[in-house]
Amino acid sequence: MKILLWVAFLALTSAGSFASPAEDQMREAIKSPNLTVVHLWAPWCSNCQAELKSGGWLKTVKENPATHFIFVSVWNSGEDGRAMLEKYQLTQQPNVTIAADPGPRTGDKIKQFAGLPLSWIPTTWIYKGGDLRYALNYGEVRFPMLQQFLEDSQSEWSQKTDAASR
Repeated sequence: MKILLWVAFLALTSAGSFASPAEDQMREAIKSPNLTVVHLWAPWCSNCQAELKSGGWLKTVKENPATHFIFVSVWNSGEDGRAMLEKYQLTQQPNVTIAADPGPRTGDKIKQFAGLPLSWIPTTWIYKGGDLRYALNYGEVRFPMLQQFLEDSQSEWSQKTDAASR
């Protein structure tokens, strides 16, 4: 029995299927019926720095107090970047959580986070009730666009069409 458990452990670790604490934290948070924004970033990234310097994140966080924002530092040797987020007053916001991925599990950089591909930072995902509503995967977010996505994500989406409207 011990051999079977050891083989299963090796298979799981070699496949990279162990989630980091940050991934577990995100998966739990996105179950909320409210909106959750997951922002994958790193303090050394110039695009991430530009977003913070613009003041857009602070304004968006403050204007959306019912939305939970999770800033997950990735590709940053397990450091959470708290000092930079403090500089831009994000650590003081009650609807902000700060997390850090522990670092590469294989290769130079992780290639996915919580089962979704991660090839660029910053990356921003918007969830509602466990469902991914929007994924901004390639670069700096435009904050008016992010605000619109948050507003759109509040609506109920349905694949059903009204027969009378056809």
